[in-house]
Amino acid sequence: MEPRKEHLIKAIAQQAGISEAEIIRQAIDLHLGEITAPQTNLEMWETEREFIDQIKTRPAQLGGRDWQRKDLYEQ
Repeated sequence: MEPRKEHLIKAIAQQAGISEAEIIRQAIDLHLGEITAPQTNLEMWETEREFIDQIKTRPAQLGGRDWQRKDLYEQ
């Protein structure tokens, strides 16, 4: 831990009359309370899966593929 942070934790703990461990626990709880779990857009992933399935079932093209990389980013 950085000395500056350690000093702040010690000072806060002393002022509040609680342990340094309790300060750290409270800080973690406060931080976790602000975090939300990422949401998965299942509809988007299903659309992507269908697109991939379409590409996989295309017959091979003589002379190379019939799509460009930039087309994939537009999906």
